[in-house]
Amino acid sequence: MEMRFLPAGDEALIVEFGMEIDDEINRKVQRLADFIRSQNISGIRELLPTFRSLMIFYNSNVISYKKLIGKIKHFKNDKEEGVAEKKKILCVPCCYGSDYGPDLKEMSSRLGMSTEEIIKLHSQSDYKIYMLGFQPGFTYLGGLDKRIHMPRLDTPRTSIPAGSVGIGGNQTGVYPVASPGGWWLIGNTPIEFYNPQREKPVLCNAGEYIRFIQISISDYESIQKDVKDNKYNPEYVYE
Repeated sequence: MEMRFLPAGDEALIVEFGMEIDDEINRKVQRLADFIRSQNISGIRELLPTFRSLMIFYNSNVISYKKLIGKIKHFKNDKEEGVAEKKKILCVPCCYGSDYGPDLKEMSSRLGMSTEEIIKLHSQSDYKIYMLGFQPGFTYLGGLDKRIHMPRLDTPRTSIPAGSVGIGGNQTGVYPVASPGGWWLIGNTPIEFYNPQREKPVLCNAGEYIRFIQISISDYESIQKDVKDNKYNPEYVYE
């Protein structure tokens, strides 16, 4: 599908690449965002990548809708289809089960597999961050193993602790702030996905990856202390 341009109000433009949630479509979205950043186009205020499109907020007093489209049309998707790109992977320490993952045992019973099997399946994948939304720092991840898909809770919780790692439908993710929610909670991470006091409040970017690493309760408490003391440095690997 060729790029499709859609106006979104008087100062936003949507560039669509397809109608499906697809890894290659999302790669094109990320490549276009990188291209626009590299061009330093005057008047662009913000870029918002989604599963299959890029929303571009701009100042219409600086650049017009038509001129912006003209500049974007210079973008060429030079990467070959299916060619692997180097991944930036955030290692997310996660304490599974007990009070940190109160739904893990019930999920085990419903799926007919042990809690250890669920943890192994959940922590063996690298999850692509397709987009951010819903809450500041909430990551929409792709790649959850089909064997641990779970329908959302019939009755959502009114309060979920920040850092909760959950599964809802075919997705998994981390609640960056305390909030209501309807996902099955299987663990918790002590690192902060969102902190408005940081220079960069949101920890991750769309197009990057997350890898969950199982840790013990003592490890959790140690990392939590380091986070509170501003001594914790997130761990990244590049593959």
